[in-house]
Amino acid sequence: MRETSETAQLPPLTVGPHTRRLGVMAIVATFGGLLFGYDTGVINGAQSSMAAELALDDFAVGVVTSSLVFAAAFGALFGGSLADRIGRRRTIIALAVLFFAGSICVTVAPGFAVLVFGRILLGLAVGGASTVVPVFLAELAPYEIRGSLAGRNEMMIVVGQLAAFVINAIIGNLLSDFGGVWRVMFAVCAIPAVFLFIGMLRMPESPRWLMRRGDSAAALAVLQRIRPLDRAEAEVKQLEQLLGSREPGELGGAQAGASQGQETLRGLRLIASNKWFVRILLVGIGVGVAQQLTGINSIMYYGTSVLEEAGFSHSTALIGNIAPGVIAVIGAFIALYMMDRWDRRKTFITGFTLTTISHVVIGVASLTVPEDAVIRPYLILALVVFFVGSMQTFLNVVTWVYISEIFPLRFRGLGVGIAIFCHWIMNGVLALFFPSLIAATGLTTTFFLFAGVGALALLFMATCVPETRGRTLESMEADITSGAIFQK
Repeated sequence: MRETSETAQLPPLTVGPHTRRLGVMAIVATFGGLLFGYDTGVINGAQSSMAAELALDDFAVGVVTSSLVFAAAFGALFGGSLADRIGRRRTIIALAVLFFAGSICVTVAPGFAVLVFGRILLGLAVGGASTVVPVFLAELAPYEIRGSLAGRNEMMIVVGQLAAFVINAIIGNLLSDFGGVWRVMFAVCAIPAVFLFIGMLRMPESPRWLMRRGDSAAALAVLQRIRPLDRAEAEVKQLEQLLGSREPGELGGAQAGASQGQETLRGLRLIASNKWFVRILLVGIGVGVAQQLTGINSIMYYGTSVLEEAGFSHSTALIGNIAPGVIAVIGAFIALYMMDRWDRRKTFITGFTLTTISHVVIGVASLTVPEDAVIRPYLILALVVFFVGSMQTFLNVVTWVYISEIFPLRFRGLGVGIAIFCHWIMNGVLALFFPSLIAATGLTTTFFLFAGVGALALLFMATCVPETRGRTLESMEADITSGAIFQK
């Protein structure tokens, strides 16, 4: 772990009862990630039954799938802004209610319009959770383990997706004669929403958000629950020094009474006032968009369809689709182990190298192996599993951690929200057009296109992304403000 002058001033992090309390807070908050994963993954196996019952064509299925994703973009944007205004904790509680309402709406939907409306509610909740939960975890975590703690949210996302794939396979095969089987798949989502709501009622607010609002006593009380006492006091003093060094009029505790719109506008003006703030925002946007352009969520949303295109029957594809979910969870655990040991840039570069190679090999296999060859579907499945494993181990976790930690406290919620808004918009474009792309060009051309974009993303990571591992959020904020972080 590298040490800076700021981190050297902090007492060492020791193990004690505070460690367990921090772990419990992380588990409760990451139920938001579990819901994120289940809601984005459940559509994978529900599509055919849903389309048959409601008479949906391919484009309508794309609309139902992508409606959640486009709504998530706005949920991310407004969720981040709302979290800056009312707090991380209360925002997550509100998202739990939205998850529950959306699940019920989709489950009882009589037709296309209500189904899309329910998916939009779920999308707003998913987008909000994708912004607020990582920020909440990053602000709770000591810098030494910030990567692995904030990364637990991505681990829970893939656990949620795996749970969706397994439940889809079980329900889809056991209740294959029941036309409304897709409704059962969606109804399951309401259960973790209840746990998230009840759990967050007992959680404290982010200490850094409390400091931003000028309540240092409450911030200290929270930190004393999740840090050694001397470390808690030192972190509060460090935050007081940072907040005290700001220019008058900057976004902070004095603005607590402002409306959400006013606070968002003030945050945008603050970003525009400093070229380095603009640059770090563009880096965050680039990281989020590049992760989506690997096509990972095309596999997570349409993996069953891809495997059917490769040659599997529908029931076999449902079962085979569990394999990418399993490797995603394994990759997430490996990523958490690596997160505080490998530099972020090294992880990004390794990930984009492996995923780009995966795309090329999948395209070549699809082009050269005859469609009637017995080995073709199993080969494609194996390559997809390698791609998902590479993606999850080296890109997915680090992307969410990186976006949650790079923005200054004064506009962290807004900055994360904007970056993830762009992330979700790209996600939505792929979700909407992927079925049509596969139908029009086939697997070969589709994965060659992903490979070309991956090469460009690799160049971006190698030249534009600054390192953040082993640094406090406050020391990074100082270097972003001055531009020093881009010279390191």
